[in-house]
Amino acid sequence: MHEGEPILVLGGTGHYGQQIVRGLLDRGEPVRVMTRNVPNARKILGERPELLKGDITAQESVASALEGTRAIVIAVAAHTAKSIRNRVLIERDSVLRVICEAERLSVLRVVYLSGYDVRKEFVEKLGLPSAFAKPMLDVQNALAASPLNWTVLGCPPSMEIFFAMIRGDRMNVPGGGPPALPTISPLDVGTIAAQAAVRDDLSGRHIRLPGPEALSFADAAHRISVVWGRPIRFRQIPLAPIKIASVIARPFFPFLGFLVASLKLLNGFPQEIASQVPEDHRKLLEIFNLTPTTLEMETRRRLLGGS
Repeated sequence: MHEGEPILVLGGTGHYGQQIVRGLLDRGEPVRVMTRNVPNARKILGERPELLKGDITAQESVASALEGTRAIVIAVAAHTAKSIRNRVLIERDSVLRVICEAERLSVLRVVYLSGYDVRKEFVEKLGLPSAFAKPMLDVQNALAASPLNWTVLGCPPSMEIFFAMIRGDRMNVPGGGPPALPTISPLDVGTIAAQAAVRDDLSGRHIRLPGPEALSFADAAHRISVVWGRPIRFRQIPLAPIKIASVIARPFFPFLGFLVASLKLLNGFPQEIASQVPEDHRKLLEIFNLTPTTLEMETRRRLLGGS
C-alpha cells in the first residue's frame, strides 16, 4: 500500500461506517467517503475526511471513488424501508462491482464487513429465505476467488439493539430473543476495521467480532437499569401477530418480510456459536490492539450523548 493515498470507506455515514472513518482519522490516515448527500455527511463526519459525491449503484461513481485509493473498507448495508427494497442491488450487485473495479485499478486491500457467521448451513437450519444471506455469501465468495488482499470482519448486532427496544421503563423484545447473543459496540468495530485496513497480514481471513460476552435481552435490561439508576423491565412480545401482519401487508410493504426474517434469525441465533464468544473474543484481542467496550461502558457513553 502507498502511504499518503486515502482509504475509501463505503457506507461511511452508517452506524458502523462513521466509527470506522473516525478510527482511521484518529490514526492519522487520509480518508475518502463517497456519499449521495455531501452536506449531511459533513454534519456527521466533520471537516477532516474527503467527501466525494456519488452513488455506489452507479459504476462511474465507483470508478471515480476508487481512483487513487490504497485500500477500501466496505460497510454498506440497506437499513431503511426504501433501501431494503433494493437490498440485492445495494449489498450485492454494487459491492461485486466494487471488487471488480478494485482489481482493475490494482487497489488490492479490501476489508468487508459481513454478518457474524454467514454460512449457508445456518441459513438453511433456521429456515430463512435463501435471499436473506445471499448478498453477503456472494460477496464473500467473490472475494475468495479474487487476487485481492481481503479480510472479512464478521459483525454481530450492535449493542444499539438493546437500547432500540427500550420504551420508557420497558425493553420490549419480539420473541424474547435468544438465551445469549453476541453484540459489539460500534466504537470497537471502528477501531478494529481501521487497524485491519492498514494491515497486510490478515489476507484471506474471516474474523468474528464479538464483544466481551454474549447476553440475553433480560440480562441486558438489568445491567442497563443498574447504570441508568432506574428499573428497565424486560417484556417478551409474541412473534405470531407480527408474522401474520407481515403476510397480510407484504404485497404493499415488502421490507416486512426482511424484518420477520431478521427477527427469526435473532430468536434462533445458534447457541453453539454464542458459546464460542469467550474464545472468539480472546482471539480478537490477540489480533488487534483493542480495549473492549462492555455494555456498561456503552450505556454510560450513551448517557453522555455519544453517537
